Amino acid sequence: MNAPAADPAVLLQPVSCDSDVVAARQLARRLAAELDFSRPDQALIATAVSELARNIVNYAQEGEVELCTARGGSKTGIKVTARDRGPGLADVELALQDGYSTGNSLGLGLPGARRIVDQFDISSDPGRGLVVTVIKWR
Repeated sequence: MNAPAADPAVLLQPVSCDSDVVAARQLARRLAAELDFSRPDQALIATAVSELARNIVNYAQEGEVELCTARGGSKTGIKVTARDRGPGLADVELALQDGYSTGNSLGLGLPGARRIVDQFDISSDPGRGLVVTVIKWR
């Protein structure tokens, strides 16, 4: 029996280096434009994706960003899921505070991404990875 084909509406960008961060950002902007998001919202979506992908490179070394169309009643949006196989977070609430960083950054990535989007969910499995799912509605 053949495995089902991947959903063509799901866009997947592996992330392990700086150029992958750029590619994920461009993919997000392109999908946002196709879904008729305003130019300012396209920029916000691209920024959120860039922050999530940058965290993968900085803290986990490898992972992926998945983008797809979200539907909620009469609403249309973009759903972004960033997954990594890194160390995860021991304290998610602390990591969501402005200024907190386990690296040499300003600590604005996760809290900044959370402010940009309409829905934000994070789950961490310390020692096994992190999954961040966000939705921005049009």
